[in-house]
Amino acid sequence: MVTEKEIARINELAKKQKEGTLTAEEKEEQQALRQKYLRSIRENMRSSLDQMKIQNPDGTITNVKDRRKDWLNKIKE
Repeated sequence: MVTEKEIARINELAKKQKEGTLTAEEKEEQQALRQKYLRSIRENMRSSLDQMKIQNPDGTITNVKDRRKDWLNKIKE
């Protein structure tokens, strides 16, 4: 999970980038923080979706998590 301190640093680096004063080291740090932030968002979204259930037209209920697993297995085949 991304901390408030890391989010503040992301914003600080974004401001410096707009000003044009970002160093190469800061660019690397910015990229790493952005990747961590995006990974956190994806994990949170996947967790939320995995807890959802879908009611099919025939009245049966399917967990989204199970449906995703089935879809991934079909792709692998």
